[in-house]
Amino acid sequence: MSIFALYHECDTVLDMAKTAYVTARVEKKLKTDAEKVLKSVGVKASDALTMFYKQVVIQQGLPFDVCTRSHVPNAETRRALREARDPKKIKTMKSAANVEEMFKQILGKNWRRSL
Repeated sequence: MSIFALYHECDTVLDMAKTAYVTARVEKKLKTDAEKVLKSVGVKASDALTMFYKQVVIQQGLPFDVCTRSHVPNAETRRALREARDPKKIKTMKSAANVEEMFKQILGKNWRRSL
């Protein structure tokens, strides 16, 4: 392949001019935070949006799951998660070698009868 042919192929691929505009209103902090993340991975916001649009077309839908508020942990669950990550609490937590042992610790040695 000659240099001219290589240039011509690249020129053809890059000939897809970006002529459409997308205007979106987002919270300023969200925009700033997102652009920091994108910059850290070397991606421009417009390129990220193009990637998102391409994935929407490829997957024929949103390229991620959309969850409702019911999937957000409630206050009790958040407290339990914080407690589970607390190094002081971890030292006092019981551990189990397997599921059977765990159920015995929680429900007692005759746990299967209670089912």
